[in-house]
Amino acid sequence: MKAPLAPLSRRRVDTILSRAVAGFGIVFGVQAIPAVLEQYAYAEPLWAATAIPLVYASLVFSLLCALAKRFVVGAARVVAFVYIAALVTWPLFVADVERVQAGDHWLYQLTTVATAAAAIGFRTRTATIYLVVVPLMYGVIRAFPQGGTGPTELGFFNAVYAIILGAAVLVIVTMLRVAASNVDAAQQTALSRYSKAVRQHATEVERVQVDAIVHDSVLTTLLTAARASDPREQKLAGRMAADAIRHLDDAALVTPDDGSTVRFRQLADRIGEAARGMPVTFSVRLRSLDARVIPGGTAESLYSAAVQAMVNSAQHAGGAEVRRWLHIAGKRDGVIEIVVGDAGAGFDLEFVPQERLGVRRSIVERVASGGGKAEVSSEPGRGTTVTLRWPVAHEPDATEAFGGGEGV
Repeated sequence: MKAPLAPLSRRRVDTILSRAVAGFGIVFGVQAIPAVLEQYAYAEPLWAATAIPLVYASLVFSLLCALAKRFVVGAARVVAFVYIAALVTWPLFVADVERVQAGDHWLYQLTTVATAAAAIGFRTRTATIYLVVVPLMYGVIRAFPQGGTGPTELGFFNAVYAIILGAAVLVIVTMLRVAASNVDAAQQTALSRYSKAVRQHATEVERVQVDAIVHDSVLTTLLTAARASDPREQKLAGRMAADAIRHLDDAALVTPDDGSTVRFRQLADRIGEAARGMPVTFSVRLRSLDARVIPGGTAESLYSAAVQAMVNSAQHAGGAEVRRWLHIAGKRDGVIEIVVGDAGAGFDLEFVPQERLGVRRSIVERVASGGGKAEVSSEPGRGTTVTLRWPVAHEPDATEAFGGGEGV
């Protein structure tokens, strides 16, 4: 199953909304320029030379961030805060308080832009408070002499009108975000259920194959060995047993290519949950969990190998006082790295008997079968570290990464 081309619909909706709000902010800002030029003389030069450039710079900054899809929320908050700063300081820097100003102040034309930016930059509750308070602040200031001594009714109606427009924007933004989040959740649920069904099907297919091997090879070998009465028949039974073991080994190392995929974040969360369920404590650290996808079979191999490494540490590294850790990270070169380590008893890789297959079979060969590589580093008294990486350029030889194991 191929990964969807654009699974993060919430992200796409946020991008569209932020660009639309930033674009309309520029349009409203351009429309306010005639009023700015006309009312420039009403304010003291210091305020006009500071507030006007800051307001327009915040609008341009918000548009650039929306186009680049970087610091979008922060840029929207900058627009909202700069507008409040300009609105609050406006009555403090009026050139002539006795002079009555006709018409609306140029800041009023940007009120909807500020409330829309608040809808992008803040949570719904905070954006709603901003939506109500800021237009009312304009209406109150406009009625005072410092605000140009405008009619009280006009300031009130302007505030209500701005609240209505801002509420419409806030409702649209909230509804689109909720709908997009629901779509993402439904899509993720569908993908998870489909992947689970595919894995169950692959497991069933693999079980049938193993059953066939057991029936055709193992049982036949056992019957032949039971009936062997001379050296020739015993030799034949031994050869059949070797062939049966080889068939079982091949079946254990084959990962069904079912085409299912698993998100890296899902795999990391699953391994983290397994670590938290261990009888000993692991320090879990997850970094750079991006949106990459992993083949289902590979994900199962990495998960099983990581869990086996943690089980080995819990069984052989020492008691609960031993420091243990699990680190999962996505590297810049596209490699996934899973590290399971402890500061426990450790062991000497060179002196582990070859018949001890715990690490070799459960970790190294399992990861190699999924296209990855496992490295085991251990020293008596200094702990053990198991590092799993995927993908690798070539299939590693198990003897290169393994010299022994803690488990059986």
